[in-house]
Amino acid sequence: MLSPSDPPVYTCYLTDRMKLLKVILLSQILAVSMANPLAAPNYPGFKLVNVALQGKATQSVLFHHGNSPHYSAFSQPGHAIDGNRDSHWHHGSCTHTANVPNPWWRVDLLKPYKIVSVTITNRQDCCAERINGAQIRIGNSLENNGIDNPVCSVIGSWGSGATQTFTCPEPMVGRYVTVYIPRAEYLHLCEVEVNALFPDCEEC
Repeated sequence: MLSPSDPPVYTCYLTDRMKLLKVILLSQILAVSMANPLAAPNYPGFKLVNVALQGKATQSVLFHHGNSPHYSAFSQPGHAIDGNRDSHWHHGSCTHTANVPNPWWRVDLLKPYKIVSVTITNRQDCCAERINGAQIRIGNSLENNGIDNPVCSVIGSWGSGATQTFTCPEPMVGRYVTVYIPRAEYLHLCEVEVNALFPDCEEC
């Protein structure tokens, strides 16, 4: 049972119609993301496609508070690759770990891609500074939960709710993309987009 000093618990009940509309919206987001890739000006003949949308996400631990199912339900790792940049955690489109040493989140892209950059949306409603110093690692190894893969970029200080693209020094080939904080901290991500090179041609 929560005490008066505990954070409020918000309960949301979805009707069948609302669930259907959510499925339709996410399908449209996926279609638009794949149909309208980013330009890749530094790589003539190629385009950038967010390959995270079809991946599978996992993380070190789910955030929880007492026996309330609200917190774990709103903290699922797949929320960071649902195509939705909504940066308010209580809206149900962000992921969130507990406060543990070296928390991590990882997406399995299901096969290796040549990755140019990773775009991340930070949480807006609370605690944006928690992500400062996080490392983005890319590679094909699951050793140490992917933390031993090469570093693409390190996240510095940035604003709440902001979306920022972190470009690797050079394209990196990998199946796994891991975001990892090398200290005891909460890790929350509201969207992670993995931008990979694809041939920009009609017949490919």
